[in-house]
Amino acid sequence: MIKKWKVKIPELSGEMERNAYIYLPDDYVTSGKKYPVLYMFDGHNVFYDEDATYGKSWGMGEYMKTSGKDLIIVAVECNHQGHKRLEEYSPVDFEFPDVGLVSGHGKQYMDWMVSTLMPYIDKNYPTLTGREHTGLAGSSMGGLMALYGVCEYNHVFKKAACISPSFWMSKDKVLDIVTKADIATDSAVYIDYGSLELPNHTSSSEALIAVARLLLTRRVHTHFQIVP
Repeated sequence: MIKKWKVKIPELSGEMERNAYIYLPDDYVTSGKKYPVLYMFDGHNVFYDEDATYGKSWGMGEYMKTSGKDLIIVAVECNHQGHKRLEEYSPVDFEFPDVGLVSGHGKQYMDWMVSTLMPYIDKNYPTLTGREHTGLAGSSMGGLMALYGVCEYNHVFKKAACISPSFWMSKDKVLDIVTKADIATDSAVYIDYGSLELPNHTSSSEALIAVARLLLTRRVHTHFQIVP
């Protein structure tokens, strides 16, 4: 089942409310089980086509029902106002085409997730706590945040899926995050990109390969692929 409710992130958007979603196995009340948790960015795109930015969601609810996986998924909507999504989903300041300087507030977002959202989920739902059972996933800027989260908050998250991640927006700063991270070698990072996407940003290939190589140098379990 999927539940939907409203949350506020005062540190980033004051009293503005946004949607939060949680997928729970249908038998979570009666099974007596506890479940690992995947936290996803751009929650409006995760479950429902009618909520998705471009009218097509990831369909994670349907996938979970057919996959047989025991997992809780938590996803929070981004701030759609102006360029606020870029600010919330970047850990660094960067120049964005046709926008100019974007001030990265990714740390504030992750601090809220770790200190406010996660304790709420752990208190109200049967979660398996600890980094061994906790992961991050996102696409585009959300993919960048998944990498940032597993690097800078590695004591909280063991795994990250970075789908079509926006590493290109500031390759050197992204590499610096990975270089300086206290990331354990048992961490696991998945990175992919579509072959038809690569021409969208001239530095995509270079940034993706550089990040994957650096993760491997750090002895992190890394899977990187260009998807045809």
